[in-house]
Amino acid sequence: MGSEAIFSHVTVLGTGLIGGSFALAVRQQFPEIEITGWDREEVLSAAAARGAVQRTLANLEDAVRGADLVYIGLPVGVAMDLLPVIAAHAAPGALVTDACGTKAAICRAAGQHFTDGARFLGGHPVAGKETSGISHADAGLFRGAAYALVGREDDADPRVRKFVALVRALGAEPKWCDAETHDWALGIVSHLPQLVSVALARVVLDETDETGLPVSFAGSGLRDTMRLAGSHYGVWRDVCLTNRDNIARALDRVAQAIEHLRTSLTSRELEDEFRAANELYKILRELQ
Repeated sequence: MGSEAIFSHVTVLGTGLIGGSFALAVRQQFPEIEITGWDREEVLSAAAARGAVQRTLANLEDAVRGADLVYIGLPVGVAMDLLPVIAAHAAPGALVTDACGTKAAICRAAGQHFTDGARFLGGHPVAGKETSGISHADAGLFRGAAYALVGREDDADPRVRKFVALVRALGAEPKWCDAETHDWALGIVSHLPQLVSVALARVVLDETDETGLPVSFAGSGLRDTMRLAGSHYGVWRDVCLTNRDNIARALDRVAQAIEHLRTSLTSRELEDEFRAANELYKILRELQ
């Protein structure tokens, strides 16, 4: 049984993991909302089969036109390329928001195109999986997750207030910040862990010989640590390109920390590093 609809017609551009999960969540919570999907034909067919969208359109202009909420669930580079068309065809009273993993680049680009009429709101649900695609979409993906929004909490635009209410209805918690702060923070807590996982995977793979060692001795600890290594490059390429400086700085910090660990292997300082790691783990457990 859904709540009273906040929007009447939502168009989701990109019906993969994030866009598909958003559509499924909206359909579950607000079944009366009409949802249109725009993507590649085979992805749209799968999204429709899963019940994420009711209508599918191959033409971007037609998909955007008439929606009071346009949700961009595309890689940031693709999303930025499409912004001029979206801005030109979105209804004057519409809200256009994205779910891209970096915010500074797309918000700068949006500022050049959304000068009147439709409103652009930068957003990012801090949720996901190491898997991608509509087949892995989940109506509960955003539940309990932080949802970053670029701007001020006291924004009085009714379109923005409605989207904030929608985010909460889907079980996420809106968190306001500026685009640069978002990219710095996510560079540390999201983009850095991904790349550290990739680097660790490379080391383990390169050290594995024709007998299967040492991988054949791996237990659940390595599997847990390597979960992010299952992520596809296509999901992360644009994130790395648009947040390069923050990620590079974070990798430098990790390189320094690893060097410190190397020099502390036979000293009592190593215990201090474990104690700090335990403290962070405790904090993260309490956030669950």
